[in-house]
Amino acid sequence: MSEASFVAQDVAQYVVAVRALCEFTAKRGDLDLRFTPSPTAQEGIVGHAVVTARRGEGYQTEVTLSGDYGPLHVRGRADGYDPEQNLIEEIKTYRGQLSSMPDNHRHLHWAQVRVYGHLLCAARALEQVNLALVYYEIGSGLETSLRETRSALELKAMFEEACGHFVAWAEQELRHREARDAALGALRFPHADFRPGQRQLAENVFKANATGRCLLAQAPTGIGKTIGSLFPVLKAAPGQRIDKIFFLAAKTPGRQLALDAAQAICAHAPALPLRVLELTARDKACEHPDKACHGDSCPLAQGFYDRLPAARRAALEVPVLDRAALREVGLRHDVCPYYLGSEMARWTDIAVGDYNYYFDGSAMLYAMAQANGWRASVLVDEAHNMVARARSMYSGELDRVALRAARAAAPPVVKKALTKIGRVWAEIDQSAGLPYQVLDAPGEKLLNALTNATSAINDFVAENPGPLDPALQRFHFDALHFTRLAESFGEHSLYDLTRSGKDSVLCIRNVVPAPFLTPRFEGAHSVTLFSATLSPWHYFADLLGLPADTGWVDVESPFHAGQLAVHIAARISTRYQHRSASLAPIAHLMAEQYAQAPGNYLAFFSSFDYLEQVADLFAALHPEVPTWRQERRMSEPERAAFLDRFQPEGRGIGFAVLGGSFGEGIDLPGARLIGAFVATLGLPQLNPVNEQLRARMQAMFGAGYDYTYLYPGLQKVVQAAGRVIRTESDKGVVYLIDDRFDQPAVRALLPRWWQVDRIT
Repeated sequence: MSEASFVAQDVAQYVVAVRALCEFTAKRGDLDLRFTPSPTAQEGIVGHAVVTARRGEGYQTEVTLSGDYGPLHVRGRADGYDPEQNLIEEIKTYRGQLSSMPDNHRHLHWAQVRVYGHLLCAARALEQVNLALVYYEIGSGLETSLRETRSALELKAMFEEACGHFVAWAEQELRHREARDAALGALRFPHADFRPGQRQLAENVFKANATGRCLLAQAPTGIGKTIGSLFPVLKAAPGQRIDKIFFLAAKTPGRQLALDAAQAICAHAPALPLRVLELTARDKACEHPDKACHGDSCPLAQGFYDRLPAARRAALEVPVLDRAALREVGLRHDVCPYYLGSEMARWTDIAVGDYNYYFDGSAMLYAMAQANGWRASVLVDEAHNMVARARSMYSGELDRVALRAARAAAPPVVKKALTKIGRVWAEIDQSAGLPYQVLDAPGEKLLNALTNATSAINDFVAENPGPLDPALQRFHFDALHFTRLAESFGEHSLYDLTRSGKDSVLCIRNVVPAPFLTPRFEGAHSVTLFSATLSPWHYFADLLGLPADTGWVDVESPFHAGQLAVHIAARISTRYQHRSASLAPIAHLMAEQYAQAPGNYLAFFSSFDYLEQVADLFAALHPEVPTWRQERRMSEPERAAFLDRFQPEGRGIGFAVLGGSFGEGIDLPGARLIGAFVATLGLPQLNPVNEQLRARMQAMFGAGYDYTYLYPGLQKVVQAAGRVIRTESDKGVVYLIDDRFDQPAVRALLPRWWQVDRIT
């Protein structure tokens, strides 16, 4: 059960974790991120184990405790209890100077151990108990123990005071949950009927949630996958006691579609008290990017926890807390909008955000779900992106240029530690003679040097209120991430060095995210991954670590072959060595199709260089045909202007790079787009890194070429072609330009509803 859950009794009971209760009632003063202890999760576990191993034979660890107050059921696990000393301990690991810890952090820690003290006294009929906060410094192994003795009566009074502050909030949360679930039980689909294919998707999503399983759903573009997946989870929520729905998307348009779908559902059911929250990255939500996150620097951090209760109450009055609404509420109450959003994730029904909020190593939503026991249903939009994104999450690199910039900006106390990294790095460089080389696991000398440097930076930050130099901060974060990944280094990753002149980059490069993602799938009630391109299913199951009982559905397309003419230009090769020879035939093919059916087309190429060569030739040969091009590093307004050229009455060809901004996630229905040319298989570049990836895929799954090149490439092709047919009334044409499209193994990966012909 969770913060927002019912216990099946005559009277509804609100279950709250000890930590959650104390964070709600005991946090006071400034938001202060200066004291950010750097132990990794694994180091924290080891640190706890070291401390408890030092205790006597009868020492008890992970002591489960619980108690009630009115409708509240408070529960948690105390770190340790020594019966001989009648001593209950709360253990905290850290790095650096304990004196740098803000007072409100320690106040929260004391609140936690005192609640545990009360629960222990109540459970074991104790008249008093000794309490200790044990701070363990990871680097030195030093323990600092702060103790006090409290009577059972004192602790009971403290517990009741904390619960008294929380109970009114809990009661309104119970009322909200009861009203929410009652309304969801009567909820109807917000449109007159399901689109073809949409009902099949919705039924499978509902079944996955009803049985607590994961689901891979391949569903054609244009059937309304967003509302077709969100609606059935909402319908399943009351019966399955689902606390939270996390809708995760790879890009901003996907998140906006989810917010729009939630608003459509709420508009159709005005009595439904659904709370929806949009989570935005800190760099986009920060009001004062030139200031540090503490009260001495940022006015929105000063007194944050004192003003939070009023801001929290105001935020609950806004049904859809998108980025703009969060900003309005936050600034009205003088609190940071970003951290207000993090707080409201505790009290929302649907959280909409990027993949990293649940799947990253430090994912906020996953951590909250585990800490509070939430039953969460996770929806992953455009899930064909998950392999690449997850690999990125669990990869980390160190750049020697960045180290040099950090050292130049570092104060003397930090510069010494960074210099030590440079010396160790030089030894690695000397031992690796090739421009690109896979190395053994990261060595202890490097990891120790990185750990010492991050500790020195932490100490400096804690003692100096000003913002950290950007170059030093960037290397600090890179080093922390790298050392954390090194703890779990294994077959799923490569450790390599790439040399560029006198400089080099060290990288822990994840190739199989499964070991990291498996706990994420296990920690959810259900996870549905959906996309138009999830074939073959075993590719995603293997690399993402999906449970063995994961369901798979290939939703029938609402479209028919007569809507889309698909032609393979089998006499043209787009291989690198044939590029020059392909330019004129491609330009001729495009001009011929445009002459037959003038309108709006997209032409996709494997690189900007290839795009520019074809576009230049086409413009020279056919100046009467309007053309426009995707440019490198386009801004959001520039991307919008590119898409604005596709008007219903417009004419011309837009040139784009496959796998870029215009290859997926854009909607150009009807006459806005009537055709596409795809002059590439989309295969990843042949280079030393991908060849190492291919070798690892071959060793682990026996399908090196397919897993590294073929499947990722064809997913991009099908996504790009999917821009043409968006509704049941659309018609269009797609040209697949390369002789390899005619190979049986490639044709097998194309959508089943396509009727493909070969042109010569």
